[in-house]
Amino acid sequence: MVLLFKSRIKWIVLLVLMLSTGSLVVHLSITKFSATNLIQYTAVPALSFDLPSTSPGSKRVIPARNKKLWGPVKALESLQPYANPRTTYPVPSEKSNGYIYAKVYGGFSKIRSSICDLVTISRLLNATLVIPEIQDSLRSKGISSKFKSFSYLYDEDQFIASLKNDVRIVKTLPENLKAARKRNEFPIFKPKSSATPSFYIKEILPKLKKSKVVGLILADGGCVQSVLPPSMAEFQRLRCRVAFHALQFRQELKVLGRRIVERLVALLTLNYFAIWVFDVHTELIQYRRAQMIKRGVLADKLSVDSHIRRDNGSCPLMPEEVGLLLRAMGYRANTIIYMAGSETFGGQRLLIPLRAMFANLVDYTSFCSKQELTDLIGPEPLLPPNPFKLPPGKSDEQLKEEWKRAGPRPRPLPPPPVRPIYQHEKEGWYGWITETDTEPDPLPADLRMHAHKLLWDALDYIVSLEADVFFPGFNNDGSGWPDFSSLVMGQRLYERASSRTFRPDRKTIQEYFKSIRDDMYHPKFNWTISMREHLNNSFGEDGFAWQSLKSKPASFLSHPFPECSCRMPPSAAVAEVPTILIKDEDECPKWMMQNNNQDESSESIVGAASNEDTESEYENETKEAQEDSDASSKSSLTLAINQDDEWDPND
Repeated sequence: MVLLFKSRIKWIVLLVLMLSTGSLVVHLSITKFSATNLIQYTAVPALSFDLPSTSPGSKRVIPARNKKLWGPVKALESLQPYANPRTTYPVPSEKSNGYIYAKVYGGFSKIRSSICDLVTISRLLNATLVIPEIQDSLRSKGISSKFKSFSYLYDEDQFIASLKNDVRIVKTLPENLKAARKRNEFPIFKPKSSATPSFYIKEILPKLKKSKVVGLILADGGCVQSVLPPSMAEFQRLRCRVAFHALQFRQELKVLGRRIVERLVALLTLNYFAIWVFDVHTELIQYRRAQMIKRGVLADKLSVDSHIRRDNGSCPLMPEEVGLLLRAMGYRANTIIYMAGSETFGGQRLLIPLRAMFANLVDYTSFCSKQELTDLIGPEPLLPPNPFKLPPGKSDEQLKEEWKRAGPRPRPLPPPPVRPIYQHEKEGWYGWITETDTEPDPLPADLRMHAHKLLWDALDYIVSLEADVFFPGFNNDGSGWPDFSSLVMGQRLYERASSRTFRPDRKTIQEYFKSIRDDMYHPKFNWTISMREHLNNSFGEDGFAWQSLKSKPASFLSHPFPECSCRMPPSAAVAEVPTILIKDEDECPKWMMQNNNQDESSESIVGAASNEDTESEYENETKEAQEDSDASSKSSLTLAINQDDEWDPND
C-alpha cells in the first residue's frame, strides 16, 4: 500500500512538471510572435555630422490630411505684425539728460523682459542707455573670455543699430565717469516691475539731471508696469521693437538654433510640436516660499492645500497630463515632440508616461553634437577643484568606545533609518534641498551652469518660435514675473498670429481631469470631444480673451495686442473675423495690403487643391480616435539673486 502511494506521488509530480514545461513553451511562443507589435523606444543619438539644410526663407508644406491639426488658424490670419510708430515720433536728441546703466538679474525670461523695459525708460527720461550687464553671464561666473556680459547672449551691434531712432545706446560709460562709478558716487535704484512712469518722472529724473548718471538694479523681471495708459501706446510699440527686432541672439546662437530646426524637418520629414515642460519639487517650493514670506515678497501661509491650488489652475500641467491632452486632440503616437525649457524636476522618470504615449520625444541635445555645443560656449578656463569633502568615517575602535559610553542597558531601540535619498532626487541645481535646510553658496561650477542655461534656453526659444504647434505646460503662474512660455506665445502672436498656439485655461482643464481622475487613460468619447472643443477654442477668440485677461497684466510681451498689430481685410476663405479683432485693432496700411494680396494669390492655388482631402482625412481621424477610445477600455496602459558683482564691461 505504501509503495502504491509513493508511485502515485511520482506520477503526479511528473505530470505537474510536464504541464509546467508545456505552459512555459506556450508563453515563450506567444511572446515571440507578439513582440513584433511592441514599439521599442530608442533615444535619438547626438548628431556628429551636418544634415542637409533647407533653403533660406523656404516654407514648410503641411500635408493636406494634417491641416486640421497643424494648419494655421483661419480666424487670426488677418492679424499682421506692425510695431512702427503711428504718430509723431521724434528721434532722440543728441543732448540727453544723462546715462543709465543697469545690472540685470534672473534667468532668460527676466533678462529679456528687463532689457525691453530699460529701453522704454531710457526713452521716457531722454537718457543714454549703457549696454545692460547680465549678471548671470559675467566673466566672474567663469564664462569664456571672448564674450562680454551682454554679448554672451545677444548681438550688441544689432541692438544699438536697430534702436538708433528710439534711444541713444553706448557700450560703456565715458572714461571720466567710470572711476566715479567705482567709488559709488552715483545714485542707485532698485525699481519693481510694477513701477509707474510717474515714479521715474518724479523720483529718478531729477537725480539723473543732477548727477548725470543713475544705476538701476533689476531683479524683478522688469522695471515698469506692463499695462500703460492709452496715451503711451508708442512706448508699448517700442517694447515690441526691442523684443522682436532689436534683441537678436548672437550669430553663433542663431546659426545653431536654425540648424536644429532644419535637422528636425530634414531628418524626420514630419511636423513637430514644441511643449514647455515644467514640474515641481515640493521641498524646494516650501523653501522658496519660506524665503519669500520672510522677505515680505509673498503675503501668504507657508503650507497650502495643493488640491485647491490644482483645482483653481495654479499648478502646472504634468507631462503625463500634457500627453493625454495631445492624444485627445488626435495627434498620432509618432508625432515629434520637442521639449523646451530647463531640466525637469525629478529627473527623466516623470517623462516616462509622456514618452509611453509619444515615443519621439526630443530636445536640443538630440540634434546637436557635443562639439557644436562646446563651440557655442567658447573656450573657458579650468574650474578650481571642488573643496567639498565627505567627513571621514569612524573606525571600529571609535564605534566600540561610543557603544561603551552609551549608558546602562537595556537601551531603547534606535530610531528607524531615514528614507534614502535616491539619485534622481539629487539631479540638478536643486539637489541640495534633499540634504540640508539652508541653501549653500554656489560653487564655481554652479555659476557657470547658470550661464550655460541662458544659451540652452535661447536654443529652445528659437525652436519653439518655429514650431508648427506650441503648447505651454505652465504659464501665467501668478508670480507677476515673465515666464518662458508667455514670451514664446507673445512673439508667435506678433510674428504669425495664425500659428497654432494653445492658450488653455488650466482651471477648466483640471475640472475635466477631475471627472476622469480614476481612469485617465480610458476616457469616454464624450470627454474627448469636450476636451478637444475646449482646446480648439483656445486657438481663437476665447483663448485670445483669456490670454489678454490673465497674461498681459503680468507681461505686456506675452500678449502685445492690439498695440503691435494691424488687421488686414478678411479674405474670402474667412467667413467672419472675431469681434475682438474688429473692436480693438487698426487696419494695416495700404503698402502692407498690397504685399499681402500678392502672397495670397501665389498660395491660393496650392491651398484649393487640398481642402477636400483635408476634411475627409480629419473625419477619418476622428472616427479612428473614437474606435481607439472604445478599444482602450478593454486594455490597460502601465506605465537667488546672485552676489552683486561690481563690474564694468571694460574692467
